[in-house]
Amino acid sequence: MRRSGRLQQTLIPLRSLVTLFPMNDKQLPDYAPVRDRLQQDGAPDLLIRQFERAFAALHDESPATISGREIESIDRLPTLDELQEHNVAGEQAMGQTVMIKLNGGLGTSMGLDRAKSLLKVKDGLSFLDIIARQILHIREAQQVQTPLIFMNSFSTRDDTLAALAAYPSLAADQGEIPLDFLQHRVPKLNATTSEPAQSDTHPELTWCPPGHGDLYTCLQTTGLLEQLLEAGFTYAFVSNADNLGAVLDPAILGYLAEQQIPFIMEATRRTTADRKGGHLARAQDGSFLLRESAQCPANEKDEFQNIERYRFFNTNNLWLNLRLLREQLSQLDGVLPLPVLINRKTLAPRDPASTPVVQLETAMGSALSALPDARAIDVPRTRFAPVKTTDDLLALRSDCFQVNEACHIVANPARSLPAIDIQLDSKYYKLIDAFEQRIPTPPSLVNCKSLRVEGDIHFGAEITCRDEVTLIATGSAPVHLPEQSEWKGRQELVE
Repeated sequence: MRRSGRLQQTLIPLRSLVTLFPMNDKQLPDYAPVRDRLQQDGAPDLLIRQFERAFAALHDESPATISGREIESIDRLPTLDELQEHNVAGEQAMGQTVMIKLNGGLGTSMGLDRAKSLLKVKDGLSFLDIIARQILHIREAQQVQTPLIFMNSFSTRDDTLAALAAYPSLAADQGEIPLDFLQHRVPKLNATTSEPAQSDTHPELTWCPPGHGDLYTCLQTTGLLEQLLEAGFTYAFVSNADNLGAVLDPAILGYLAEQQIPFIMEATRRTTADRKGGHLARAQDGSFLLRESAQCPANEKDEFQNIERYRFFNTNNLWLNLRLLREQLSQLDGVLPLPVLINRKTLAPRDPASTPVVQLETAMGSALSALPDARAIDVPRTRFAPVKTTDDLLALRSDCFQVNEACHIVANPARSLPAIDIQLDSKYYKLIDAFEQRIPTPPSLVNCKSLRVEGDIHFGAEITCRDEVTLIATGSAPVHLPEQSEWKGRQELVE
């Protein structure tokens, strides 16, 4: 797990949540002020109880690390190719399936101040445009209802619904099933007192989302879980709105349905670029778990980053059997015991001098450890194609990818090279406005293995890059690449 700026993140493992209160003699800070704040905000009882577990975990002093000696690596998982025998069952189950997209992010790391899913990513289409068109194609091609539902945050809801108004049949064709539901909000906690953070001038900064593990709470508190089941929808495919590789797959769906599996996680192979991120493993009892870097003992960091030993990571593409999920939630009084992420920030994210706070969150993928008989499968990297940086965005906008008739983003068949490696100088290209000012039209990269740009370089129209390209601006003035120019190899440039 990466650390950036004022962000410090800790994970409390599942075993710390077995009991509500920490197993030590230290007095737990009073939860009453937090409970009162949530009740005043109209929070449902289930959320209040869920957050109380997280509050207890914050003050649990038991060790939060998981040693490699306590877990087993995973050599292989069932592959998507091996599930093709379930295709027919998946086609038959398509009419019982709903697609849920997590859409709570603003993309602030790229300088966005609206829903990230509104960003234009390919051929003038936004994430939302592409997702909407994918569902409309499925409905027409399969003659099924297939609802599309967004889990929005209080920061993204209005913009998202306004954009989806361009597709009136989306809501009209899914009857009473809503287009979205609103993720809960919880108070940020004062890092010193553990009481709800306060701000007279910017009260909106005192709240935060509780992480996408809130999905399971929201499905219950909104009544959506019961509504979907009563309407005949038994299965759900859940993924991030910024991952355009996450499309409905009949083989996985058929596997979920025929084997009566409660939960499937799509995992994919770690590469050197993923070595510092979390990985899948097995606990000593044989169950799956997710281990993040913050849970790794300091003297085991090198082994943690061994991608040959720990081969798989979570794509956040998840498949749920809603009926089995309801049964499990009923046994747990509605609260899945998910590990708690503790994010240490400042009240105003861009003001390091503002009050230090703690944000308590959970991740929906952690249900892999909490749901009996949960499974993981090995999927191709093409099903994990998120846009986290402008490097990712440039690759997607370029001719390395195309949009097919199903509105899926697919590799350009004219490209014979591996996935392109793009590294743009973050000083000049990190934020979307600066990126689009310098690269208003993406260059042709279909025959390019790697592109590295250092310094302030502006791209003209119809530029072609071939093989391995490194462009370095050596002077103090911006460099402008002429239109219709072609680049190859390492080039040191001055205006």
